[in-house]
Amino acid sequence: MILTPAMVFGQKLMIQMDLEQTNHLKAYGIVYWILTKDQPVDWLLNYRGGSFMTDYTEAIAAECRIRGVAFESLDGATAAGVYASVQSEKSNTEVVRLEKPPRIAVYAPPGFRPWDDAVTLVMEYAEVKYEKLWDEEVMQGRLKEFDWLHLHHEDFTGQHGKFYASSAGESWYIQQVTLLEKTARKLGFQKVSELKKAVVETIREFVANGGFMFAMCSATDTYDVALAAANIDICDVIYDGDPADRDANQKLDYSRTFAFENFKLVMNPLQYEYSDIDVDANMILQTESSDYFTLFDFSAKYDPVPTMLTQCHVNVVKGFLGQTTAYHKGIIKKSVTVLAERDGTDQVRYIHGNVGRGTFTWYGGHDPEDYRHAVGDPPTDLALHPTSPGYRLILNNILFPAAKKKKQKT
Repeated sequence: MILTPAMVFGQKLMIQMDLEQTNHLKAYGIVYWILTKDQPVDWLLNYRGGSFMTDYTEAIAAECRIRGVAFESLDGATAAGVYASVQSEKSNTEVVRLEKPPRIAVYAPPGFRPWDDAVTLVMEYAEVKYEKLWDEEVMQGRLKEFDWLHLHHEDFTGQHGKFYASSAGESWYIQQVTLLEKTARKLGFQKVSELKKAVVETIREFVANGGFMFAMCSATDTYDVALAAANIDICDVIYDGDPADRDANQKLDYSRTFAFENFKLVMNPLQYEYSDIDVDANMILQTESSDYFTLFDFSAKYDPVPTMLTQCHVNVVKGFLGQTTAYHKGIIKKSVTVLAERDGTDQVRYIHGNVGRGTFTWYGGHDPEDYRHAVGDPPTDLALHPTSPGYRLILNNILFPAAKKKKQKT
């Protein structure tokens, strides 16, 4: 993925992404908007918080002002100096050209609200366009229409989020189960778990063929659990009408998973946990005041992909909980790149890996600006958090597919 020409002519507009930026989140929306106008944008990795540079136009400047995004106008000579500095072999910086707006899909059930999910919430706020699809569209083969897929907080194991013990009588839970079972039958499956396994395999093919997949919270570990348990019944009678296989943990196939290995399932149907991949949230709550995670520092010139994914104006980010909050490091495959972890613990919060010609990036937790987000909580108002580091990491992923294929330096 890399480079732009070293020689730069004409006036440039730079959207700085350091502490001088007034609205980091909407800045990504501006970049996306510029790409929709068939104008490329250069991402200056590790330069002033991962700033963006493009040709200056009055229309772009006006759009920045309307959206409250800070920018600077640079003459040709000044801009050339910035490019020379960023491309210098002496600095851990690099230029990545963004060329086309990614075609974005969000896998989410019908009737979902954007504020139920951090990714859709921030895309709405940043004004980034996306299309919703769910099981029926996935099974119809529509994933090929998109470059980037986000998995809403889904339970791919068919256990309805394991909310039975706490919410079996709640109207929202009953409606959710009814929708899932109706959809499974419509698509020719006897069980929800069988439908979800088919969806997981279809998404796996999407990624292997070059797609970019991003997921948060329970959509991360349940995806791998479903892959490992492809030929095993892991759902108890309260979820699918028949008992689970008692020997399920001895039959898991870790060779099929994206990120995790050697994990064990939590077979108690009433326990609000899927496996031992996830760090117990109660352990984290005991140290809430010190719940921060640190972003790793990568070589921008030799590891541009993880560098793109970790661009931020700070390197330490406040933690946040979810049904899946963090991953035990010892369960992560060696082929996976750890992007962020909690210092002094085995808690990993952010990971990235390759599958075939595509990639996946998984981020623990539910809402970066709502520490203990629960079902029914009011939506987060991102106008109150325009510089949120936790939300910035999500938006890095959205721009990732727009990066130009790597070229040899000349």
